Amino acid sequence: MGAPTFLTNPPKVALIGGGFIGPVHAEALRRIGVPVVGILEIDPETGRRTAQRLGIPKVYASLDELLADSEVGSVHIASPNPAHYEQARRSLEAGKHVLCEKPLAVTSRETAELAALAARRAQQAAGVNYNIRFYPLCHEMRARVQQGDIGRILSVSGSYTQDWLLQVTDYNWRVEPDGATNLRAVADVGTHWMDLAQFVTGLKIERVMADLATFHPERRKPVGGSETFTGSAAAERPTEPVKIVTEDYGAILMRLSGDVRGVYHVTQCHAGRKNRLYLEVCGTEGSLVWDSQEPNTLWIGRRGRSSELFERDPGLMAPAAAAISHYPGGHAEGFPDAFKQLALAFYGWIGQGCTGTPPFPTFEDGHHEVQLCEAIAQSAKEQRWASVG
Repeated sequence: MGAPTFLTNPPKVALIGGGFIGPVHAEALRRIGVPVVGILEIDPETGRRTAQRLGIPKVYASLDELLADSEVGSVHIASPNPAHYEQARRSLEAGKHVLCEKPLAVTSRETAELAALAARRAQQAAGVNYNIRFYPLCHEMRARVQQGDIGRILSVSGSYTQDWLLQVTDYNWRVEPDGATNLRAVADVGTHWMDLAQFVTGLKIERVMADLATFHPERRKPVGGSETFTGSAAAERPTEPVKIVTEDYGAILMRLSGDVRGVYHVTQCHAGRKNRLYLEVCGTEGSLVWDSQEPNTLWIGRRGRSSELFERDPGLMAPAAAAISHYPGGHAEGFPDAFKQLALAFYGWIGQGCTGTPPFPTFEDGHHEVQLCEAIAQSAKEQRWASVG
């Protein structure tokens, strides 16, 4: 039932960023025996508070200090998006393994450089944290597609919906433009949907037609900022008006390889949807549907016989899916477990000498996702189909 959940002699990790997602990385690493020995935050005082909260022994004053630490063999980057490029590049050049939050960088020029740098350093692992792939039933979907269980793929559809930016008083650094595509809902969570759709089907998104909307052209920014998913801060602190150019909503038509059709929408202004990725893959012999808010259930649709609900159970799953499912059927696995499984794939590959095909999303995958964002931004601006890459 699954692979070992504890690694031996893994590299020690330094974490950059301790906001919403950084602590999730730290927890996942500790679950598999990978020590987190230091943290770099926006300033040393913030770093000290984060280190105390997470039980991390070292606080770095700068990226230079982190990279000079010979104890550190791997860097996890969970900082704001514009910082990713420099931090990933310098970490690779310093000889560290790198696992970066998405997006890998904000332009495809930067991601192409990072992907090329990673390719030249074959003995260093370079991954992007598209963790949703590592829900066990997402691997099960991929296995069923590969074995022809649903026949020839006809279409792919779905959505990624949240409500944490529904109100004008909801604010976070993510609503601010990046100076490149200036995408937000698409770049922040839509890329997770696109990565998962391509992973499950084995197809690449090649062309897009996008319609974007900004529902709140002005938001109220709390003085001093606010954390991700904390909701409105208007009642607690004074605010100031800020013009918004990033999108609250996006609808994207797609053409995938093999002339497969696709469509999905993404929004962070959908009341009641806290964090829901919904994916449907339709084929000539059946269809597969997965909902991240019910992650242990897969709907399998049939025409000539009854459809079924398949419950996650390692004893009944395809080998690749069972390998990342560590609890018996009926014992729920969710968001923290997906992080754990990605980390196991990443550090397991390092432990095997970084040979063979990486079993995790790579810098090349991260590059393709930024190319997708650029094509979506171009399509929305010019109101026409745009090619990816």
